[in-house]
Amino acid sequence: MPEGGALNGELPDGEVAVRPRALAWVGRQLDAGERIVRTETLHGGITAEIRRLTVRRQDGSTRDLVLRTFAAPAFVAQAEDLLTRESGVLALLAGTGVPAPDPIAVDATATHCEYPSLLMTHMPGRTVYDDEGLEARITLLARQLVAIHALRPAERPREYEAWASADTVVPPEGADPVAWAAAAEVIREPPPPYEGRFLHRDFHPGNILFETPGGSLHGATAPRITGIVDWVETSWGPADLDVAHCSTNLALLHGPAWAPRFAAAYEAAGGVLAAAPGERRYWRLLDALSFASIGALVVEPWRRSGRTDLTARTVEQRLDAYVTALLDDVRDED
Repeated sequence: MPEGGALNGELPDGEVAVRPRALAWVGRQLDAGERIVRTETLHGGITAEIRRLTVRRQDGSTRDLVLRTFAAPAFVAQAEDLLTRESGVLALLAGTGVPAPDPIAVDATATHCEYPSLLMTHMPGRTVYDDEGLEARITLLARQLVAIHALRPAERPREYEAWASADTVVPPEGADPVAWAAAAEVIREPPPPYEGRFLHRDFHPGNILFETPGGSLHGATAPRITGIVDWVETSWGPADLDVAHCSTNLALLHGPAWAPRFAAAYEAAGGVLAAAPGERRYWRLLDALSFASIGALVVEPWRRSGRTDLTARTVEQRLDAYVTALLDDVRDED
């Protein structure tokens, strides 16, 4: 076995390591004298396999790459669009100041690999889901999102897609069906007018990497964002939608009270949201209702990253409380 981990076959925990054809394809992207000496499965996503590949150079130094692979049948059919889009977005982000990986090679149609794959540079840092230090991280998240929304590429990405519709929302177990039906009626209306912005479209703590100069995220030195990953859903649309998505994730991770605090931090950082409360609420409900059927999916990466206090039921209850709070705002205005 190569030092540090398996390069193919089965890992000790039963997870498939880098497959032979993919390994050979990656090898062809390396510089002369380089070789892969270690692979590591990175946890956190729910749609793709992510692996860190450690490459040893001829002089003995190493560098890390990341291999993103769509192997699940539900996503293989979409992989060509997703990976082609992500590779293009990463190339566009180079030189913008937004800390994103650089694309190295893409095999979006699995011509060379067993499954559609994207090879890119590795970003330092790690995801953080702890309650401790959350207020400081929210400020950083908000500032970073404002910077992303300020991008004006020569060619706009595709228009955003809604991830929920009034006719497909299924309330979580124990939720008030009347309240959820009322929430669904809010998003049945046509989308409010908006000024388009460059959207990450999946901006949330699981796609943001942090580190501090001293190494501890909770020490005296303030953390900083070192990387933003997962650009497959990049779109053009309302800033409110990115803010809404991060807000929902914060509500599920840390409690519903944190959702409006992120929106406030975004505005404090110079971001501009819809002026009318009803318009803001539309975008927040459009995002929140999209989580109704995926609570068990989103909680697994969080639990694997140490948030074992979170269960699918906890997430469902927090989602219900968040949707109800948004709906109560509507009632308060009546």
